[in-house]
Amino acid sequence: QCIFQNTSSTVQKLFLRQTGEAEGQRGFLGFEVDSINSVQFSPIQGDGTGDFDPAPSYSHWRGQVLTADELHVLYEGIKLNNVHKYDYVLTGYTRDTSFLEMVVDIVQELKRANPNLVYVCDPVLGDHGSMNLYPVYKNKVVPVADIITPNQFEAELLTGKTITTEKDAVEVMDLLHAMGPDTVVITSSDLPSRLGDRFLVSLGSQRHVRPDGSRKTQRVRIDVPKVDAVFVGTGDLFAAMLLAWTHHYPKDLKMACDKTFSVMHHVIKRTIAYAHELAGPGRRPSPPQLELRMVQSKADIENPDVVMEATIIS
Repeated sequence: QCIFQNTSSTVQKLFLRQTGEAEGQRGFLGFEVDSINSVQFSPIQGDGTGDFDPAPSYSHWRGQVLTADELHVLYEGIKLNNVHKYDYVLTGYTRDTSFLEMVVDIVQELKRANPNLVYVCDPVLGDHGSMNLYPVYKNKVVPVADIITPNQFEAELLTGKTITTEKDAVEVMDLLHAMGPDTVVITSSDLPSRLGDRFLVSLGSQRHVRPDGSRKTQRVRIDVPKVDAVFVGTGDLFAAMLLAWTHHYPKDLKMACDKTFSVMHHVIKRTIAYAHELAGPGRRPSPPQLELRMVQSKADIENPDVVMEATIIS
């Protein structure tokens, strides 16, 4: 999904390209959102990681895929009406290289109009990779992105470096910084958690330029409880929340991650409780019952109790 975003004095305007899962974010957290769906499926397909997968959560699906030419026509309509002054662009899943290249062209044009525009990219290559998209992400998308949210596989693929230790992860994030983005969050990894095997490890890194021209980098680690359930849309929700909370805390990655991961915790916890109530005792919830409880979580999205805290590692 693509989101573009326009500024008035207090309202940020966002342009979003994703797949429809994050529809609940419209109007949340002071953002005015213009949304374009790269794919429109009923129902949305996923593999439980926020990525798309050939083995879908639902047995049947129907829908359409937006082409690069169709995206261009939609964007031209926005330009002709002179409503293309955006502050943020957020992109997630796409299916082909031409569409992705069109996104890059649009982002570059929007950045020429507003050099302060922030482009947030979830480089969806899955856990096994969409190899036709990989060169475009590496050579064209990541260099124009300001914030990226890869999983471990995607981060390794983009940098060519394997992550087996926390030190490796830091080096991979530094390599991604060198490619362009100032903020990198590895949303999930196979690294062992200090809290035990019921947790997974996420890591983040954010660099700033000091007034004297030197660089400062803040790196964080977050231990996230594992959940025995398959969800669709968590990747889109995570990227949208990271965008929002880095907007509110632009130079404090720890606080932005505390808020983002806490939102995820509240939404997933509520979704699981709702799903088990619908499924009944001793029954595993079905995919429809595990649809994210976005509307019911509005208060937590806008003002989450911080229950997940990142640890500063450097």
